[in-house]
Formats: sequence, C-alpha cells, structure tokens
Amino acid sequence: MNRFDKKVELRLPDSLKWSGVNRLFKGEDLLPLWVADMDFEAPAPVLEAIRRRVDAGLFTYTELPPSLFEAVAGWLDRRFNWPVAPSDLLFASGVVTLLKASVLAFTQPGDSVVVQPPVYGPFGDAVTGQGRELVLNPLKIEQGKYKMDFDDLEAKLRLTGAKLLLLCSPHNPAGRVWEEAELNRLAALCQAYGVTVASDEIHSDLILSGQHIPIASLPGMAERTVTFIAPSKTFNLAGLHTSFAVATDETLRIGLDQALGYRSPNPLSIAGAEAAYREGEEWLEACLAYLRGNVSFAADYLAELLPDAVVYVPEATYLLWVDLRAYGLSQEELGRLLVQEARVAVSGGGAFVSEGEGRIRINLATRRENLEEGLSRIARALGSVQPGGEAGIDGAEAGEA
Repeated sequence: MNRFDKKVELRLPDSLKWSGVNRLFKGEDLLPLWVADMDFEAPAPVLEAIRRRVDAGLFTYTELPPSLFEAVAGWLDRRFNWPVAPSDLLFASGVVTLLKASVLAFTQPGDSVVVQPPVYGPFGDAVTGQGRELVLNPLKIEQGKYKMDFDDLEAKLRLTGAKLLLLCSPHNPAGRVWEEAELNRLAALCQAYGVTVASDEIHSDLILSGQHIPIASLPGMAERTVTFIAPSKTFNLAGLHTSFAVATDETLRIGLDQALGYRSPNPLSIAGAEAAYREGEEWLEACLAYLRGNVSFAADYLAELLPDAVVYVPEATYLLWVDLRAYGLSQEELGRLLVQEARVAVSGGGAFVSEGEGRIRINLATRRENLEEGLSRIARALGSVQPGGEAGIDGAEAGEA
C-alpha cells in the first residue's frame, strides 16, 4: 500500500480542517477539501526529531541554532541551484506574518502595493489592513492558462507609483509555475519603476511540472527582492508555524527584521524544520508522485462528470482551481449547494481578493479514497443544475443524494 493511502486519525480535537469544518461552513457531515494542509503523516525523520526533543523533557526559551539556517540554505542550493548564505535568512512564524511585515518595512501609509488576483486572500489583507492602497493587476487567461498582464501592470505602475509588488510564485490558486521569460519581464518592469518585490514562494517545493525559478536569483533582482519560504506546505508542518525570509540585500534584510520585531521560536518547530530540510527529500519526492496521480485523477474525473466545468490543471501546489460559472450560480448559491447538498467544504472563489466569482479551490492532498468521495459529491450536486443555472428534471433527487 502506498504510504499516502494510509488511514490516519484526521478528526483531532484541535484540527481546523477536520474538526472545525462543520462549525466554520455551517453544515453537517462535511468532507473537508479546503484549507491548504495535507492529510498525510509528516516525514519520519521529522517525527523522530520532534520525539527526541520531547524526550529531553525541557521546553525552555529557545535560540535559533546556526544549524537550522545552514539546513535551509543547503536546501535552496540543492533544489533550486540558488546559493544563499545562512546569514541572509530571517526566521518568522509564518508567511502571512512576512507579507504584513514587508508592507510595513517597504512602504508608507497611503503608498500603493500591487497584487495579482485571483490570489491568496491575505495578500489583500496585508495591504488594506495597514493603510496602504491596493492596486489590482488581474491575471488574464490565454489558451486555457493564467498569465500575467504586463501591459496592465506597466500602466498601473506608471499611474500609481507603486512601491511594492506582492508576488505569488508558484501561484495560489492558479497553480502556475512562472516561466523564466515571464519572470524576466516582470523583473524588468520592477527595475524600471523602482518596485520592491516580496515573493511568496511557499509552494516552490511542490512542483508538479516545469521548474521553479526564484525571482531573486535573476539578474538585478537580489537587491530588490525578499523571498518567503516555509516547510509548512512542503512537509505538512503548518501547525508548527515556521517560515523563513531570504534577503541577500542587507538594507532589505534589516528593514524586514525590524518590521518583524521580537520572535520567540518553538523548540519543536526548530527540531522539525531542520530535520525536514536535511532529511525530508525522499518523502517529498514520493509525495509529489502521489499528488501528480491525484491531479490526473481529479482532472479526468471532473472532465467526465462535469464537462461544463473548466479545470485548471496545476503545475505546482496541491490545489485545483475550477471554474463553475457555466452553471449560472452566484457565489452564494454555489456555496450553499456545495455545503447543503454536496456536503463538501472547499474554498470559494470570493476568498481570493478578486476575479474568483463562480470558482472554487479544491485541496487534492488527501487519500485518493477521500478525493473520489468529495468529487463524486460535487458532481452529483452540480448534476442537478443545467448549464445556465436551470435545475434539471432530477434536481430534487440529486439534491437528496
């Protein structure tokens, strides 16, 4: 049996995804395919390292050991051929914290900050919640693929004088791995208009096809980029609240460090993160193989049972972005249908700043058995709606299924 098909206890009393789902979505017996963590056990070396630390029996105030930063730097060199010094790294509790700190560090109240929706919701909150002006540079769809709209971006950089761009690379929820030509064009605009880039690369280890290129590794970008990574998505360690910023430019690094303020690391987080970056590669490769299988299964399944849905097959992440606008439902109607009839919890498109109306994001990082059950529930519920939003003749029966 594949290790990722192993049944593990998921309804832990403190599990946001599993135990909190009915309360948060106001439904009953919901199958959670929403928040971005995995239903897989963490790598064995991580569990062993945490157990050793627990066995020590002391949970004192903790320093960040040099070995942790050496492990992270080694990982970046091995995975992306991106040599950075351990001293170029900063520790933080999470990437959302780093997004907010970057806005504080590199802009002033009233300054403009660019984001590229549809994008992870905290990108917008990090800007508007701190008195900055949110500038939207929506992605466009060409030949069934999300792409950056560089003409729109340049026009808005010229008009607004934006000081900062929050980049999502790879992109959540579109699943894009930005190609070198795309990143070079973005880099040229940022250099021409004096824009700093805060690049959320938390999904950079979850590459399903293509190759991830850190934008900071491109010519002229190290001095204007801070990059955010974490073991949380890669190794299913989200609850350990550990992330890192890469800032090879000293001025940027000092500014971000000051904006982050005091940080007190958790000894279990440190033990788990260092073990993951030193010994987690074999687990990750096996996990990626399983995720690729889930992506193929989901895409084929939905193409057969919901042919009017538009499925954007991800090049990275374990998240599937699906356009259901052909069914003619508002975001509210779609949400009610999925919760009340399908009894599935997914992330609604309204959570992604803008450009998400009529879309959903499905978390594929679960056992194939769970995934098939969730997709079948969605297909049955939407099968009662004809394209255009009219109920089919079997609508009542499908709704009761």
